[in-house]
Amino acid sequence: MSGDAWLTLGVVAVAVLVLTRDYMAPAVTFASAVVVLMVTGVVTPEQAFQGFSNPAPITVAALYVLARAVEKSGALQPLVQATLGKARTLRGALARLTIPVAASSAFLNNTPIIAMLSPQVGEWADSRGDSPSRYLMPLSFAAILGGMTTLIGTSTNIVVSGLLQAEGYEPFTMFELTRIALPMAIVGLVITVLFSPNLLPDRLPPRQEVRHGGRSFSVRMIVEPGGPLDGVQVLEARALFPADVEIAYFERDGEGAAQVSGVTVLKGGDYLTLVGGMDAVLNLHDISGLASAQQPHLPHEVGSPRHAYFEAVIAPESPLVGRSLVDVMFLARYQATVVAIHRAGEPIRGRLAREPLKPGDTLLLISDRGFGERWRNRNDFLLVPRLGDPSPRLTRKAGIVGAVGASIVLGAGFGILPILHLSLIGALILIGFGILTTIEAKDAIDFDVIVVIGAAFGLAAAVETSGLGHAAADLVADALGRFGPQGALAGIVISTIALSSFITNNAAAALVLPIALSTAADFGIDTRAAAVAVALAASASFMTPVSYQTNLMVFGPGGYHFGDYARLGTPLTVVVLVILLTTSFT
Repeated sequence: MSGDAWLTLGVVAVAVLVLTRDYMAPAVTFASAVVVLMVTGVVTPEQAFQGFSNPAPITVAALYVLARAVEKSGALQPLVQATLGKARTLRGALARLTIPVAASSAFLNNTPIIAMLSPQVGEWADSRGDSPSRYLMPLSFAAILGGMTTLIGTSTNIVVSGLLQAEGYEPFTMFELTRIALPMAIVGLVITVLFSPNLLPDRLPPRQEVRHGGRSFSVRMIVEPGGPLDGVQVLEARALFPADVEIAYFERDGEGAAQVSGVTVLKGGDYLTLVGGMDAVLNLHDISGLASAQQPHLPHEVGSPRHAYFEAVIAPESPLVGRSLVDVMFLARYQATVVAIHRAGEPIRGRLAREPLKPGDTLLLISDRGFGERWRNRNDFLLVPRLGDPSPRLTRKAGIVGAVGASIVLGAGFGILPILHLSLIGALILIGFGILTTIEAKDAIDFDVIVVIGAAFGLAAAVETSGLGHAAADLVADALGRFGPQGALAGIVISTIALSSFITNNAAAALVLPIALSTAADFGIDTRAAAVAVALAASASFMTPVSYQTNLMVFGPGGYHFGDYARLGTPLTVVVLVILLTTSFT
């Protein structure tokens, strides 16, 4: 390989390492990588930033505006009514949930669908006596499967289409991927409905005993000096706690222990880290003589109508990742107080305020009622439902939003106008009719995703122009050449799936596509078939919670462990691989 190819390989490897370790946000990582490659002369400035003049990121931005309008107008309410009904069996309930979600995700952004449905599904499952973990992962996977079936179903399809166009090929049409992706979605949904009850762990509802595996929150409390618990034995104090609460950590005078004897006498100023279900940790604040360690930061009128409890799930690109509540001065920054923290698979011990946060952590916090609106479209949190919040109602403007969405789909499907033109016209109509203000439209756009998409084009150009793509294609040929075109394509698909399990789907597709096109030329594989394979493989994000945004959105609320995703995700990934290999050569 040339020096430029080695340099590009090194930059890409560092970028992937940074992303997998969550050292920096994806947008910063990819923008930095492109700047390094531009400064070192691997790519020209025009090549480095060609993605920002490509239709792909602009189209994705406009579709974010449409998704926000759908959410605000209540146009998703028919979907909610279709999914949350009375099904006699678990599999019947799963079918009722996943099929409408997959169908909607073919034309709408997945994120608002999951953001709206997951809190309601959790409450609905609780009312049935089921665990939300039975439904939330299938909900996310159904959205992924449905999104694969059309051009606008996922931004990854739009990105690959834009990359193809940049290489001089025709972009994807609206339903070009449907021929292959629809069978994937149907088979995937069948597997999800039939086998997820057996493949997913049997987790109890969050409000049942924490020791039996329910979703638990950690909360740090202090024994009030001179209060009713000062001088009381731990065993006697435990009798006052809710039944599902356990002591995870005991701290006195700066020294702590994970185990505390029942005959230990509590003293004023002792700290207890307690673990229990959401309702239980909230009820702890009503016990006389026990106060939250965050008491100085709590509103004076906690029970007033002006305040509410929220669940906030930490996003992978959040500035909170790797930092503690103290480090970021959470109260001053967010005007909210964290009451408890849930982390899947491990109770948090010691001082919650000094614990470095991880993607997927769920914060139980109290703030004014406007907290959700302020932070719902920011990259700090993936999901900010207010506890007990009613569902948004269907408004009269929902018909306009539906007409705009249908016009975009039909206009692109019949080739009346390119998807870029239609999506921009649609966004302008939504603003013009007052469904969204200009500020709401701007806030609806996830600019981190737009930056990643734009920078990914620069990285793809570096992979191609440096010769790294051809070198990687030669490596694929040497390793899998004896298996023919099917073996070469299998190598590309597996590499794409593996890469997209740990970095963003858009970035994985952009990095692999130049290699796939070179491999296709070497093995006589149809160029468009190779591009479709990369797009669909990059979207097949079933193996890890960090592989796709909706997976991480349900990670905390579902009480999942990291390895749970591979249980159901493995057969779905095999389905994608088999269908791609059997249909790409027909």
